Amino acid sequence: MTTVWAGLATGAIYSLIAIGYNIVLLASGTFNFAHAQLLMVGTFLAYTGAVTLGLPVLPTVLLAMIGVAAIALIEERIAIRPLLGRSDSHGTLITTVGAATILDGLAAVIWGREPLTVPSVLPDRPLDLLGGTVRPVDLALIGFTLVVGVGLHLWSRHTLTGLASLASAEDRDAASARGINVRLLGVGAFALAGAVAGVFGLLVGARTYAVFDLGHDLALFGFVAIAIGGSGSQLGGLIGGFATGLVYAFAARYIGAAYPQIVVFAAFLLILFLRPRGLFGAALERRV
Repeated sequence: MTTVWAGLATGAIYSLIAIGYNIVLLASGTFNFAHAQLLMVGTFLAYTGAVTLGLPVLPTVLLAMIGVAAIALIEERIAIRPLLGRSDSHGTLITTVGAATILDGLAAVIWGREPLTVPSVLPDRPLDLLGGTVRPVDLALIGFTLVVGVGLHLWSRHTLTGLASLASAEDRDAASARGINVRLLGVGAFALAGAVAGVFGLLVGARTYAVFDLGHDLALFGFVAIAIGGSGSQLGGLIGGFATGLVYAFAARYIGAAYPQIVVFAAFLLILFLRPRGLFGAALERRV
């Protein structure tokens, strides 16, 4: 059971990446490859607040949330908005990869290349739970990720703004013609995704450290999570992330530390062959 808890804690981070991808994808139709870097910046801002400035937990969380949301808005303004409306829809893929590279470089310059220890907000003594052991901070990470993932899923399916974001993702021109402010939805999606990444900076950093290249692995496994769960589905991204973490943990435990990535990508390819749109994705239906 300890392996299960470890897999769920790691999977919660992958789920957060997939959730961030889906927030922006649903509202603006843009796949933000730099989202994992936003979470990386959140861990550094959490370190700055908790260690450098010596702030209590709540101001540290607010600092990371507001800081990362502001960076996400700057990314939207510089890397996304100038390309909206152009016939080449792949341009934003390139600019978001460029934004990810810039964030990696800036983090290395500002905070250095050595991993920084983000203090845990909860006691480090492991808990005995359901036959296994788990750190309280990992348990909090799992629980809060579930709350955010399920909450965003319900919001996107049962609120007017959530349904408007789904309509915008399906057809921006048609949604705009029906009076939906698609530009405002896109800006709000970047701010929300950045805020979520910042809020979790303290919990994620306590598990991974704050390190400038953290976004590389997270982006890769977050992409696997969203592909397994199905792009555009918050519930699918949530479950895909946890599934990816469990596969990784069990492969490391029973096959060897050198093979988890191979096993994860083998499972990824198998699901793509069997269900190309992911476990919770659905084929689009259009009336002709």
